[in-house]
Order: sequence, then C-alpha cells, then structure tokens
Amino acid sequence: MAFLSTLTPFVAAVLCVVIVLFLRSRNRAQSSATAGSSKEPTVESDVTVKSRPWVDQDLQDDTDILKSDDDDWAESSDEEDLPHVSYTPQRYPEDTMLERSQSFYTLMNQRRSVRFISPDPVPREVIANVIRTAGTSPSGAHTEPWMFVVVSDPDTKSKIRLIVEEEEEVNYRQRMGDKWVNDLARFRANWIKEYLDVAPYLLLVFKQTSGILPNGKKKTHYYNEISVSISCGILLTALQNVGLVTVTSTPLNCGPKLRLLLKRPANEKLLMLLPVGYPSPGATVPDLKRKPLEDIMVHI
Repeated sequence: MAFLSTLTPFVAAVLCVVIVLFLRSRNRAQSSATAGSSKEPTVESDVTVKSRPWVDQDLQDDTDILKSDDDDWAESSDEEDLPHVSYTPQRYPEDTMLERSQSFYTLMNQRRSVRFISPDPVPREVIANVIRTAGTSPSGAHTEPWMFVVVSDPDTKSKIRLIVEEEEEVNYRQRMGDKWVNDLARFRANWIKEYLDVAPYLLLVFKQTSGILPNGKKKTHYYNEISVSISCGILLTALQNVGLVTVTSTPLNCGPKLRLLLKRPANEKLLMLLPVGYPSPGATVPDLKRKPLEDIMVHI
C-alpha cells in the first residue's frame, strides 16, 4: 500500500485492474484443468455450457478407455499377415439387376421409424441372424469395432427405461433447446419411452474405441464410429428384411450409466439404442415424404 500511495490515482487504478485480470485468468485455467480431469459428465456442466449435443458428441461418455502406457499399443508387425483368396460373387444379367434393385428399393422404402411396438415374441435365432448380417459391415483395417448387446430380460429393460427417461426429460427441458424440441414436436416424440418396456428386444450398439489382443496389448480401431455407423445401417436393413420394426435412438447422456448397467468395459461406448419387434396393432407413423432422386444424387 505504501508503494501504491506514491503513484498517481490513475496509475494505481490501472495496476489494480491488471492484477485482477491476472488472478481471474489463473482461476479460469485452474477451473478448466479441473473440469478436464473429470471422468463422468454432469448435468450442471451440460446445462451451463452452450453446446450442440446432437453433433457427434459420443453420447457424453468421455470416460477413460484404458489407463496404460503408450507401450501397451500393439504394432502392426505383431499381427499375422493375411493371405488373399479368390473372390467371385454372382454376376447378374442387366435385366435381373434392374429387377432386383427395384424390388429391394420397394422393400426398403417401406421402412419407417415405429414407436408402437408389439410385445409378441420374436424368435431369438432371427435376431442372431440379423446381428450376423450387421457384422458383415466393412470396418477400418477390418477391426470390426462393434458390440451388439441384446436385452430381453424384463427387469433389465425396465432399468434401461428408467435411466433413459430420467436423462431424456433433462434433455428435453434443458439441454436440447427450444428449436430441437419444436422440430421433434410434429413427430409426437417426448421423453416417455414406453416401447423400452414393451419391445421383446432392446439392441444396444456399442463402438469399441480400441481392441485387446490375446497378448493383452491394445489394438487401434481405425474410424471406429464410422465403421459402427455403417454396421447400424446394415442392421436396420436386415430388420426390415425380416418384417421387424424399430426406432433409432441415441440416448444423450445415458451412455456411461447404461454401459455400467450392462457391465460393458470402458473401451466400449454406446452409439445407438434400438427397440425391436413387430409393429403393434393399429401402429401409426408420421406421413413423411422422401426427397426425390434428383435432390439426393448428382451424376457427373
């Protein structure tokens, strides 16, 4: 204070402002470091930070994959070299190709997101074959970074519904924003998910951010989210092919809780949740129109 008294009031004021700004900057840095070290997302942080949760935020599961040194990653040379084999798929005459392409389009054009699902049982082997089909998807360096968890146990389905509805209510009321909620209103969508109890199966699709080799080393899963997303597309196609319905859902902020409930390891992150079954009697869907071909294709 003796030093400040020797300065003009103006210089003293400037010096005080500089000191205050420096202290605030240091506090922000410490707060950011503390937030960055947090392993589980909180509702408070999601509400206060302005974000777009619908843009590739990995369902808010930023828990550590594995706590280990970089030396635990396997080198490409650690894996066996793959032999190549001949590949001769069936080649169709052009008229057959045209007929098959048209009939398959007709089948897939009937696909809709259905929220009214019957409790009628579905053969387990059908679900197994559907998932086998999804497992034919291409993946980065053939890492196959997907895990499909099939839930039919009523108690587990109820627990999943409780977790999802609790988070979804917060999503609709606080996180998503008025624009997103209003855009969903015409589909009559809300945080109540009765189909999670009713559907005979819930399929939870997890992406594996890394793999584990027999020697315990981690294996890089290249483009894991894109690979699993392609697999989900094939999964939806396979469900349509056997006459089953679903509604794609990405339960924001539910990933960590659902992963723990289902006892999945930390290298698996929830990507999608699908209730699967037959449509219930009297089921309805929004009368949507798809874009015409000229709006989705450019031929150069």
